[in-house]
Amino acid sequence: MFWQMVKGALVRQKNRFALIALTVALGVSLAAAMLNVMFDVGDKVNQELKAYGANITVTPKNSAVLKDVYGLENTSEYLNEADVGKIKTIFWTNNIVAFAPSLAGNLTLADGSEIPAVGTWFEHEMTLPTGETFSTGDIEMKSWWQVSGNYPVEGNNEVLVGQKLAAAKNIKVGDTIGYKNFDGTQGALKVSGIVTGGGDEDNQLLMDLAVMQKILNLPGKIDSIDVSAITTPENELARKAAANPDMLSQQEREIWYCTAYVSAIAYQIEEVIANSSARPVRQIAESEGKILDKTQLLMLLITILSLLSAALGVSNLVSANIMERSRELGLLKAIGATNFGVIILILTEIFIAGCVGGVVGYFLSLGLAQIIGTTVFGSAIANNIVVVPIVTVLMILILLTGSLPAIRMLLSLQPAEVLHGR
Repeated sequence: MFWQMVKGALVRQKNRFALIALTVALGVSLAAAMLNVMFDVGDKVNQELKAYGANITVTPKNSAVLKDVYGLENTSEYLNEADVGKIKTIFWTNNIVAFAPSLAGNLTLADGSEIPAVGTWFEHEMTLPTGETFSTGDIEMKSWWQVSGNYPVEGNNEVLVGQKLAAAKNIKVGDTIGYKNFDGTQGALKVSGIVTGGGDEDNQLLMDLAVMQKILNLPGKIDSIDVSAITTPENELARKAAANPDMLSQQEREIWYCTAYVSAIAYQIEEVIANSSARPVRQIAESEGKILDKTQLLMLLITILSLLSAALGVSNLVSANIMERSRELGLLKAIGATNFGVIILILTEIFIAGCVGGVVGYFLSLGLAQIIGTTVFGSAIANNIVVVPIVTVLMILILLTGSLPAIRMLLSLQPAEVLHGR
């Protein structure tokens, strides 16, 4: 009898219950999509920020100490270029997106003047200690650079000239720059492009690392490595470890070491590169955490607002349904139905419509999440199974919250009054 009454109500009030299902579907679809994005947004934000440069800088240990303690630059300490590939052998090797070694110095021009110059990898393919090949360099790491002309080809005597330096020296693409080697012999570099980056590179001459090593007579030497890595936003444990890893307990150290904190990755780089000091670029590392926190907060607020809107919509629709059926419900109470029984009947009808809407809404959310991921981040969003129970609980809360005004109406409904049309 109970289920026949439920079936009859669903058929008679099909339009009203269809609207309830649609309201729930819209609320669940947006909420589930936002939750999927929120759970996956960490990696997406980090990948986006990798386009804005390195977040770890590796320098010789003694140079780092002198700079930290005395503010002095020590140019007599170098790292070995041959050790650069070891960065891809650390525990978090898959999180290392790109890296580029560099060697800085002054280039003596043919007229005797000196200009700052840097040797680096623009696009370099290397064989890792594991036997795999890996392509990396400044072209991948510094995508914001604007180059008028072309990047230098590896092994050629070609250079990029910073736009401010080019303007000061009246240098154009295709020009030849004469210079003096370390032993006084003459050489020439062809300008392949003018670079604008907004940093030190605007006042520098940029060339292939091997060419710079030859000019300075420093074969196989570098003075720094820029590393771009996908990291986990820092928390209190990461900050404690960054201050002094030796102060961590054994359990804390294991958690920190096996989590992709920027400080943990930097520490592991120091372990594989001899006589090195790897320091996080704090502005970038801290920005990643702040941007991620704000992005996740925005997703959470959108989820809450979508659920509140759905609850309000359900509340209005259920209240209207109760008002339309007041005589029917009054008759049920008049022939002996208890308030509890009538409330269970109404809630059953609402939950059937809500469950249909919830299932439809969840599958809609899978497509909506992919649209958000493709549009905003340029990649797909992972569908997290944890979202299913969360959305189920949230859907139940929506239906219960939306039904509260209707339940109050049912409790106050007097059979004699409604049957007499009052």
